This record gives sequence, C-alpha cells and structure tokens, in this order.
Amino acid sequence: MADTDVLDGLVTQLGPYGVRASKLFGKPALKDVEGKAFACLHEGELACRLGQGTRAHAEALEMGDAHLFDPSGTGRPMRDWVSLPAAHASRWAEFASAAMSVPH
Repeated sequence: MADTDVLDGLVTQLGPYGVRASKLFGKPALKDVEGKAFACLHEGELACRLGQGTRAHAEALEMGDAHLFDPSGTGRPMRDWVSLPAAHASRWAEFASAAMSVPH
C-alpha cells in the first residue's frame, strides 16, 4: 500500500476532528487543527507523538518491535514519539487518534 493511501485512510477516519495531510521531515504526515504534526509515515512505519509517560506511549512500546522515533538515524530519538512498524498497521488509527489528543 502506498504512503498516500495509508495517509488518506487516516485522514478519512480523523478528518472530522480537523486533521489534514501535510509533511514532516519531508514525509507524509498528519496535522491537527492548530497545524501541529502528531503522526508521520517514515520508512514504512507510522511515528506518533504519544507523549512520554502516557499510557498510549507505554502500550505502543510494549508491542515488541515498536521503538522510539529517530528520524535522523543518529541514535537521538524523539522521546515523545513512537514508531509503529507495518506489522501493527491494524492499530495505526488507534495510536494516531491517541497522538492527536496529546497536548503539545
């Protein structure tokens, strides 16, 4: 499935909340009504800003192959963001919705 198809599906589900497609780090992303990015597609994974210390953040990291989002690949991950591999695509909308609700 193409990135645009995945993103379009998430926008369709979350669109009633003012979510729109955009870019983050040059990759397809979701932004909230205030224009803040809360999720993006990166190297076949969905990265979501879940907020370190939240239940959603902990639950995402418990999924085994999920990991902190490190867009630069330099070992300096963004602690509030979790990358969810395609193996968990069935839960991407759930975590994108949780990310949308995290205060920025």
